[in-house]
Amino acid sequence: MLRLVSLKLGRLYRYVKLAVLGSLAAALVLNTHSLLASLQRNELSERRFLQLNKCPACWGTSWCRKFLNGQLRLESWGRLRLFDFFNVKNVYFARYGEPREGSRRVVLKRLGSAQELADIDTKICRRATGRGRCDLLQALHATEFASLNGDVRLLTPDAVEGWSDLVHCPSQRLLDRLVRRYAETKDSGSFLLRNLKDSERMQLLITLAFNPEPLVLQSFPSDEGWPFAKYLGACGRMVAVNYIGEELWSYFNAPWEKRVDLAWQLMEIAEQLTNNDFEFALYLLDVSFDNFAVGPRDGKVIIVDAENVLVADKRLIRQNKPENWDVWYESKFDDCDKEACLSFSKEILCARVTVDHNYYAICQNLLSRHATWRGTSGGLLHDPPAEIAKDGRLEALLDECANPKKRYGRFQAAKELREYLAQLSNNVSSEAPQMVVQLISLLPTLNAV
Repeated sequence: MLRLVSLKLGRLYRYVKLAVLGSLAAALVLNTHSLLASLQRNELSERRFLQLNKCPACWGTSWCRKFLNGQLRLESWGRLRLFDFFNVKNVYFARYGEPREGSRRVVLKRLGSAQELADIDTKICRRATGRGRCDLLQALHATEFASLNGDVRLLTPDAVEGWSDLVHCPSQRLLDRLVRRYAETKDSGSFLLRNLKDSERMQLLITLAFNPEPLVLQSFPSDEGWPFAKYLGACGRMVAVNYIGEELWSYFNAPWEKRVDLAWQLMEIAEQLTNNDFEFALYLLDVSFDNFAVGPRDGKVIIVDAENVLVADKRLIRQNKPENWDVWYESKFDDCDKEACLSFSKEILCARVTVDHNYYAICQNLLSRHATWRGTSGGLLHDPPAEIAKDGRLEALLDECANPKKRYGRFQAAKELREYLAQLSNNVSSEAPQMVVQLISLLPTLNAV
């Protein structure tokens, strides 16, 4: 009986698959003329496609000249609007060319699905008029995005707190950094909000409220060593970022040595975002295999989706000393039946100096046996070589990092795991830095001679 049911389900699946393929084929035939037109024209130079008419309810205009001059062209299937149905995240791959530099691949993002972008307009209209539809440009001037006008000197925490994960608990120091590094203005470098034009100010605030990913990339840039994709510019509701490489998921079955190196890099990212000289803790609230990418040449792991990043100012926490501020916080393991689950309290992340969230997120959702993604399990470090599996140390550290049995066990396990992965991947720091320090210490003696 079970065999009969499975056979019927198998046939049904094949019939459905054939029906879908047939529908696509029919659509291609019926829309041949429009498809050819889509392939020939460059939609990235069209204001309507870029939704430039939505500005200043958009992400920016710094790259509009490049878009409108035809310096960017969508790649292959990205030119066919028929396939937008499958492109739920509205992410496109394009070629960007400069006359003297040749072309390179870039990633274009609308920063939301078609429905999410439509919801932006609806929310703005409802805030201004109480109705779902309105003249968007007029409505903007009746919202909080316009209330912070040129008379307001600084962007302050009380004005934007809770607008998004980035500013769930903002400090003045963080907001000054966001304004000073805002890339969608010609006069960047000042932390004074009033130095921005009205349109630039509204674009900044709308980005901050609806999808702050561009602001994360601008404020914590890759050029300064932060593990994020490089922000290039925007035009209307399209943002351009540097193409990194294939998603981390593509390396799920890579050779063991490669996966160990990637795992070590992921733990280093968790450490860097948690403890750094700037005393900003950047907590990743959405960790999955498609939120990271790997450079094909240098093999470097980079975060390519930074929409859900909460920034806590450790300096402010030490200054204000909220309840239990100096008590180490251990994230609770969440053994749910969905992919990429995480358990956290934003309020606690904002109120503690020592937090293990990033280690927990990386270990549970990417590295350990608890990680599940696209029907697979076992995590990035699945099926280790026999000698490592027999030793048991790696499995023990991963388990303790994901689901600690001892109090504060994850902190120690994360530290040991980083060191162990460094040994396995030959990423142990050499003695060269120590030799440099010794030589520098000898300089006064040498000068005296």
